[in-house]
Amino acid sequence: MTEFHVDTTASGIGVVRPEGRLNMVAARQLKSVLADLVAGGTHRIVVDLADTSFIDSSGLGALIGGVKSTRQQGGDLRIARPTEAVLTVLDLTNLTKILRPRDTVDGAFDD
Repeated sequence: MTEFHVDTTASGIGVVRPEGRLNMVAARQLKSVLADLVAGGTHRIVVDLADTSFIDSSGLGALIGGVKSTRQQGGDLRIARPTEAVLTVLDLTNLTKILRPRDTVDGAFDD
């Protein structure tokens, strides 16, 4: 089972840390977590994938949905520290162009 840890930085950036597999079941939870953050006024979100061992199309869909909803509110969703397994899927699907992985959570919005 995938666990989600949610924090907000002092600068108002939401940080979501999924631990485990981002599959069809966990993707629903991720969508809900992201939607709650956006509805609560957090429009800049970093998804820290350092503890995510696997991602499938449902997990990718949840991330892309998060990008769309944050951008509609004038913000953005960034990913940080993807594992090799996750990075491989992102590369194979060419989603690194949209989700552009960051090396650190703290530096995800430093551009």
